[in-house]
Formats: sequence, C-alpha cells, structure tokens
Amino acid sequence: MNIKITSKELETTEAIKDYIEKKAERLVKYFGEDFNVYATIKTEGNRKVAEMSIKADSDECRAVTAHKDLYAAIDKDVDILEGQIRKIKTKKDKQNMTESIRIKEGANLEYTEVSNEILKVLYYDIKPMTPEDAKLKLQEQPQNKFLVFIDIDTGKTNVIYRLKDNKNFGLVEPEG
Repeated sequence: MNIKITSKELETTEAIKDYIEKKAERLVKYFGEDFNVYATIKTEGNRKVAEMSIKADSDECRAVTAHKDLYAAIDKDVDILEGQIRKIKTKKDKQNMTESIRIKEGANLEYTEVSNEILKVLYYDIKPMTPEDAKLKLQEQPQNKFLVFIDIDTGKTNVIYRLKDNKNFGLVEPEG
C-alpha cells in the first residue's frame, strides 16, 4: 500500500499521516497490499476538506468530504470508499459467476442437427376474396411472400405469392 498525502493551506502533521494510514488499512482486505491511496487535505472557510482516491488494478474510487473536524472527514471518506469498493467487487463477482454458469451450460449442451421436422407453425385467418383483392392485400404487406385465401367464386382455397422479381404474382389453384 502506497500512501501519498498532499495538503493545501493546512499543515500535515504526523498525527494526520498516521490517522490516514490507519484508516487506509481497512481497505487492505479488498486489494491486499497492492494499491495506492492519494489523500488531499485542505481548508475551505471554516471547514476541513478531505479528498481520498484509491487506484488498484483497473479499479479507481474517489471520495470528497467537508467537515468541521478533519478526522471526521477522513472517516467519512474511508466509509464512502469502502462502500464503492464493495459495490465494484460485488458487481465483478456477479459477472464472473454468470460467465462461469454460461460456460458450464455451454459445455453441457449437445448439439444435434434437426432435419425433416416441422419446426414452426403459423396460424392466421383465411378470408373469402377475389384473386384481385388478394393481390392488393399482399401488396399492402411487403413483408409477406404469400397469402392464402378462399376464392369467392369457387369456394376453394388458393394461394397468391410474390415472384422473385417482386413485381409480379403467381396464383396456386387446386384442381377438380
């Protein structure tokens, strides 16, 4: 753990340095000894401002607190930093857990190719209409390639479909 203390308009006493170091020891349980603490203390009016930031690996946390008592501001900063670190660690743990579950599930899956099976069934209303009306309705629905309808004249089920040129149509009529 490396600690760098900067002071502005305020003298950094040995007691303040020891206090910051003692409070930063609470954060060792999250990072081990491999992190940096940057503390800045200053006076703004009649208040003391303690600004602390921590950098460890790719994680960075920062807290700024103003209080009449510098020690209380330092305490509050350490509490804030600890909360931020716990939040980051929890988020990383959740991500790692879901990733490991996905990997485990992916390893257990066996992929088999399905062939010669009906995989999808669509249901829709078949309405009586003339082939001309069916063509107009299919033109209104550019996402559809075909339309099944009952021919009003014959009472038989027909299919009108869009040809590959997307300009013309084909009609399927049952025989007999």
